[in-house]
Amino acid sequence: MFDPKIELKDYQYILPEERIAKFPLVERDQSKLLHVQNGKISHHHFYNLPDLLDSDSLLVYNNTKVIPARLIFQRETGARIEIFLLQPIAPSTVIPEIMLSTQDVSWEVMIGNAKKWKDGEVLKGQISYQGQRVVLEARLENRQKQLVSFHWESDDISFVSLVEASGEVPLPPYLNRKPVAEDKSRYQTVYSKKEGAVAAPTAGLHFTEEVFDQLRRKGIKEAELTLHVSAGTFQPIKVANITEHAMHSEQIHIQRETIQQLLEQKGKTIAVGTTSVRSLESLYWFGVKILEENNPAFFIEKLFPYKERTKLPPKKQALQAVLDQMDRENQTEIMGSTEIFIFPGYPFQMIEGLITNFHQPGSTLVLLIAAILGEDWKKVYQEALDQNYRFLSYGDSSLLWI
Repeated sequence: MFDPKIELKDYQYILPEERIAKFPLVERDQSKLLHVQNGKISHHHFYNLPDLLDSDSLLVYNNTKVIPARLIFQRETGARIEIFLLQPIAPSTVIPEIMLSTQDVSWEVMIGNAKKWKDGEVLKGQISYQGQRVVLEARLENRQKQLVSFHWESDDISFVSLVEASGEVPLPPYLNRKPVAEDKSRYQTVYSKKEGAVAAPTAGLHFTEEVFDQLRRKGIKEAELTLHVSAGTFQPIKVANITEHAMHSEQIHIQRETIQQLLEQKGKTIAVGTTSVRSLESLYWFGVKILEENNPAFFIEKLFPYKERTKLPPKKQALQAVLDQMDRENQTEIMGSTEIFIFPGYPFQMIEGLITNFHQPGSTLVLLIAAILGEDWKKVYQEALDQNYRFLSYGDSSLLWI
């Protein structure tokens, strides 16, 4: 069980503005890499990563792809309305399905300059797509719930195509700048595939084909899953008692092949990014749910891992339970949602290591780092500051061991 006295003030640190990386490095793998093992810190570059991993390791990547989720419309009066896509509502709540829809779609959104958008008013945007001029219409369906529907006339063009053609890259708010052309490719991992994230899994931004070549030559294995990162990842904790924080929910998609890899893995499993950690640990807890309940939904509540239990099943038993259920339902992929909250006291089940950037003070991600490093997280972050590491999404990297 966790300590109910965990307080936010204990997970703050001073991050000078100048230490926030506002732009990426020219070469992805030239970023610094801080290595923490058995309490010892050493300094490297990201291209040294293969040298720091055993040959029987398994790296698990989040292959989500960031969509340009900021859609800009202009009223006839000239007022600029920004619509930031958050969660799909209809015709499906499943992100891959709604992105491929060629019919009207509805989303929960955030609206910039909402007071200027009148009820019942239809906003229209002209989009150029493969030589065609497409009019994308936005209608405010529910102001209180921030629900917006989108309509376009061409039934052979998907919603994701229109978003890709017209949207702006949803840079994190702490970068405090407008996106530039470079961001379209750099705020994206080189292995991104599945459209639907509104924030990048930034630990993966450092990987290059050259690093992949070195990893493969050493025999290090790879596995993929998908967690569509939501804007909730930037939501600050505003309560003194961190367990009262309203955790965001994110969609997960995991292939049977990946679960089989995890089941058979003999060496260390290293998550690339906190989103991969959330996915892997949620997968374990889904297995626990299957063992504890009758035909449960794949949804992991934020404090589900902290329930009192006499004994937890081993990782392999939980994963086998998931595979058995998939076999019963003839599934090759499972889809679920998680609002798992990982903080000090969390019992890690699926990973031995984590590759991750340096995170905001007092954030849910710093709490996750503290769950891995214990009190040493303060020493590690201070060392990174002292050694001029660059922080946050476009910043430097770290390799941490549990």
